[in-house]
Amino acid sequence: MNTSHLKVSKIINHAVLILMSLIMMYPVFWWVGASLKKTEELSLATIWPKVPMWENYTKGWMATSEYSFTHFFTNTLLMELWSVLGSVFTSAIVAYGFARLNFKLRGFWFSILLLTMMLPSQVTVIPQYIMYNTFGLVNSYIPLILPHFFGGGAFFVFLLVQFIRGIPRELDEAAKMDGASVYGIFFKIIFPLLKPSLVTVAIFTFIWSWDDFFGQILYLSSIDKYTVGLALKMFVDQFEVQWGQLLAMSLLSILPSALLFFFAQKHFIEGITTTGLKG
Repeated sequence: MNTSHLKVSKIINHAVLILMSLIMMYPVFWWVGASLKKTEELSLATIWPKVPMWENYTKGWMATSEYSFTHFFTNTLLMELWSVLGSVFTSAIVAYGFARLNFKLRGFWFSILLLTMMLPSQVTVIPQYIMYNTFGLVNSYIPLILPHFFGGGAFFVFLLVQFIRGIPRELDEAAKMDGASVYGIFFKIIFPLLKPSLVTVAIFTFIWSWDDFFGQILYLSSIDKYTVGLALKMFVDQFEVQWGQLLAMSLLSILPSALLFFFAQKHFIEGITTTGLKG
């Protein structure tokens, strides 16, 4: 195949990719346009409104006379910060134990851990709610944060175990010869090398916790504790739906997750591909 044919093939490939990208992005374009429309314009086939209603964003941001979306975003981001820290740190510790330490029934307990991944989350909803309600923790962020401080989840532990198994044991042995303890090996050798996979854990935790509308509506009842997801439902009542404001704020609500993935995608992809090849 000569150079001209290669150029034509390259142009065609890029044109197809651009076309497919535009098709995939069409719902987002419609979403942006719809967030600037009046309610009566939403049924029209046009993407962009005749007169953009920028007040959908200003009025939507001031969700209530008492609380704005600044308050709701702050609530959510603080909850996410603790959830991410808990998942990253505790899942790394648990994975290190399964991957490097020898203890009785290690294989059995690791199998039990993996079996919990097959257990539907709906099965544990009622027992968990009864437990948290008994301890007086309902209507607080603790039920949404605390599980992340107990291993972070079976999937994250499995992900990190696969990564740690790919780290040469010679590093551990060299550290032992230098007098490092089990904890020293973890904090000085293993934990720094887990950066790509820990970024993956952090991104997954952030996105899944941000989108956990069911858990948030189950445990949070006070408006002052509302997250962004719960605040969005205030635009819907039994008489009408404020579509413009709802679409505007829902568009802003996806920005943190999108920005996080955009800036950390290199480490995210590295963590996924590396853990997939190790083992």
